[in-house]
Amino acid sequence: MPIPEPLFDDLYREIILDHYRRPRNRGSLPEATYRLEGVNPVCGDEIHLDLEIEDGRIAAIAFDGQGCSISQSSASMLTDQLKGRTIDEADRIRKKFKAMLMEGAEPDPEIGDLEALQGVAKFPVRVKCALLSWNVLQGGLQQAGVPA
Repeated sequence: MPIPEPLFDDLYREIILDHYRRPRNRGSLPEATYRLEGVNPVCGDEIHLDLEIEDGRIAAIAFDGQGCSISQSSASMLTDQLKGRTIDEADRIRKKFKAMLMEGAEPDPEIGDLEALQGVAKFPVRVKCALLSWNVLQGGLQQAGVPA
């Protein structure tokens, strides 16, 4: 039996708020392989992303920054979802997440709780907030050898 839509929306809203209130992997990595940053000049959201890559895998990942609940929750969810993944897996998830927000693609099970941000697609001005950390990640993955 499917979950009624209002309850579904409430559940997703709770996931986003939980990541905003209690961000996962906030901080920096002393042994970061890559230190990346990005800013959304329209609203002032900032993301600093540290990646520790070992043998083609994200051994550790952390973020810091400031901004709206969407940008900060998305960064927290990114770190939670990608820790321990290969750089190719991380890039594949990044592409699926971006397709969900930009092209209306159905959420893939591989993106997990990131599906909670699907509703952001209804608000084009907020899509940039949700994608900020993912765009920063793309730069790090490219530096690590993932093709553009």
